[in-house]
Amino acid sequence: MTVFVYLREIEGQTYTGEVKEKEKAKKQYQKAVSTGQTAGLVKASGRKMEKFTVSVNIAANSNVTFILTHEELLQRKLGQYEIMTRVKPKQLVQHFEIVADIYEPQGIAFLEAYGTFISNELLPLVEKTVSDKKAHISFCPTLDQQRKCLGCEGTLIDGDFFIKYDVNRAETIGDIQIVNGYFVHFFAPSDLPRVPKNVVFVIDRSGSMRGIKMKQTKDAMLAILNDLAEDDYFGIVLFDSSISTWKESLTKATKENVSEAQQFIQGITDLGTTNINDAVMKAVDMIMKGKRDKKVPERSVSMVILMTDGMPNSGESSVPQIQENVLLAMGGNMTLFCLGFGDDVDYSFLDVMSRQNKGLARRIYEGSDATVQLQGFYEEVASPLLSEVDLRYPDNLVNSLTTSHYKQLFNGSEIVVAGRLTDYSLDNFLVEVFAHGFEEDFIVKGQASAQEWDILYPEQEYIFGDYTERLWAYLTIQELLSKRETGTAEEKGNATAQALEMSLQYSFVTPLTSMVVTKPETDEEPEGPLIADKLTEDERQKAQRFGHFVPQLMSNAWTHSRISPTNFVDGDPHFMIELPEQEDALCFNIDDRPGTIFNLVRDQLAGILVNGQTIGDKKVAPDGKVNTYFGRFGIIHQGLGVRLEVTTHDITVSQDGKQAKLFWSDTTSLKGANMDLQVTKDRSLTVTLRDSVRFVVILHKVWKQHPYHQDYLGFYTLDSHLLSPSVHGLLGQFYHGVQFEVKDMRPGEVPEKPDATMLVKGQELTVTRGWQRDFRWDVKNGENIPCWFIHSNGNGLIDGNHTDYIMSGLFKTV
Repeated sequence: MTVFVYLREIEGQTYTGEVKEKEKAKKQYQKAVSTGQTAGLVKASGRKMEKFTVSVNIAANSNVTFILTHEELLQRKLGQYEIMTRVKPKQLVQHFEIVADIYEPQGIAFLEAYGTFISNELLPLVEKTVSDKKAHISFCPTLDQQRKCLGCEGTLIDGDFFIKYDVNRAETIGDIQIVNGYFVHFFAPSDLPRVPKNVVFVIDRSGSMRGIKMKQTKDAMLAILNDLAEDDYFGIVLFDSSISTWKESLTKATKENVSEAQQFIQGITDLGTTNINDAVMKAVDMIMKGKRDKKVPERSVSMVILMTDGMPNSGESSVPQIQENVLLAMGGNMTLFCLGFGDDVDYSFLDVMSRQNKGLARRIYEGSDATVQLQGFYEEVASPLLSEVDLRYPDNLVNSLTTSHYKQLFNGSEIVVAGRLTDYSLDNFLVEVFAHGFEEDFIVKGQASAQEWDILYPEQEYIFGDYTERLWAYLTIQELLSKRETGTAEEKGNATAQALEMSLQYSFVTPLTSMVVTKPETDEEPEGPLIADKLTEDERQKAQRFGHFVPQLMSNAWTHSRISPTNFVDGDPHFMIELPEQEDALCFNIDDRPGTIFNLVRDQLAGILVNGQTIGDKKVAPDGKVNTYFGRFGIIHQGLGVRLEVTTHDITVSQDGKQAKLFWSDTTSLKGANMDLQVTKDRSLTVTLRDSVRFVVILHKVWKQHPYHQDYLGFYTLDSHLLSPSVHGLLGQFYHGVQFEVKDMRPGEVPEKPDATMLVKGQELTVTRGWQRDFRWDVKNGENIPCWFIHSNGNGLIDGNHTDYIMSGLFKTV
């Protein structure tokens, strides 16, 4: 999570960003665009830093300045802090400056600054001034110094600028800062002997690892094995649909054994599917057997490092069940680290499973440096210094602590704990740290004392004024968001509510909130908002999966779709009606026999017809429930002479007696005078009809060997305002809105889904607050959209009965 303050300066006026609940911010943004106001979108993603993408309409002859203030807690890795700034202006910059001021109360141990793009000519421009506790770094090339050559417009500035440093380490309790009733404790002891480790490497050798990924994994493992200490014990588990090991038990990392293991790694071949469950179970069994047989040192740290690029699709394939199995098997006796290759891996699955077992997940990005990424991660966990680290503070003086117990402390890392003091004026208290060391227990005690930061650093009051309180809030929200992924249903609900409340209180952009920048509206110049979102790593992955398609969708379809609500049907089948004017949404399901054809959209004036045919599961599930989905759509535009049939296998286009067929297996486009089609491989079809509505069809791919489910389709309408007022159908009747009122909210059968009474179309209906998933941006998981659910096939909301919309053929009107 990163903290943002986002400002916009227009014609000399400054407007400050406001953090709101994500859905509210989104609706404000949509409302502004729907009335033609200037609006922009800012999203955060990235590999090692935050990447901000800005889309904004700026009035002619206007000057707009964007100012972004970004706070973050630097994480200490491999004995240093790192600040990386990606610098890719792609043009010469009139006033180019990178300036950094560093203030470290413990004193600066070392500092280096460099850029990947800095040549010998630019090197003197990197200026550093370092004193005991302060440092100033600047890089300010002139216009001519930026040029690739004399008189040319190309720029040398293209790459990353790094600042790396560390602070002096006290041999006591660490550094504790107390300000205004809050404290933060940085703990990273120096000069401790490393603790031996027991590590099992679990390596995916399934068919999807073929080629460069397997080669990079082998190269990294050869180097990692070389780095094992002789008092370490290790094992290797390989898996596809079957499981094999180098040796059946943990082995001491002697030179001979390491050499033999490296030969084993060289001989790995890739084939088969992915049985993650049994592979991890085997690794856990090897470690537990080593402990039972007293083969490994009593004071040692145990860990499993899983490397995979795919989803579990062999053996136990249920993600929740695998997570439960691993949690029970590990039982708090070891740590799990997961390394996920590329953007096809289910990162959320690995992330949750790692955190459940006191570890972490890391994405390994596909690229020439993947081997370095693997080695870099291993180096971070290669040298445990302490285990079962417990940081203790007086219960009667300190409350609202962030996590204060850690499974391990690794060499070069740092533990950060923050808390709130019961007495605002308290300026000292006892701190104790207990842990297991190499040969004996580690125990250290000391007194924490407040410093007058505003006197020591008067020019930096903006940092130290509420620094500890905001850092405490930052760490607390991080932990709440983690519980939101790993706790029980009740814990998830409570954690989400608390995280949202604190995010709004401290104006933090988190996965639950967004920042909107709005210029107050005037008659002369209405001005709309900009919105800033914080993507989770899983959301970033999903956004990147659509990277080759989203730019066109953003410029051609998405911006237009926000002029009117986006209504859709997807899933089993779930109908969603967005109503931006009322800042809400309605939803309902339709249950009928597989093979039924429903009319979704019918506009006689525009000559447009959309019908959809349902399909069922391959066979009835053990619980007896019959699930239906849309598996086929028929689309007609009579005026343009266009007819489309969309199935889960292909798309057939007919126009003026000619026919063409497109396949989901290719990313392709078909452009004509009256219609444009854009297919994104195995994901989506965008249909653009000339001077008319646009449709998006989403393809949901299901594992071919799934015993019950099969591929199905979702249907989304963009630009529905272009259809006539007489448009009808299960979806079409809502294209121009519907008026309703909700009252008498009361507890429902499920605690987080209250019931209420809805007044709509002259009727009183019992409705339930819930959500449906919008799959436009994430075909796999979808985005939950809050809505009022109308029961009984939408009766009372839709005109007539759902059977009134049944058609006799895919292109029929009766």
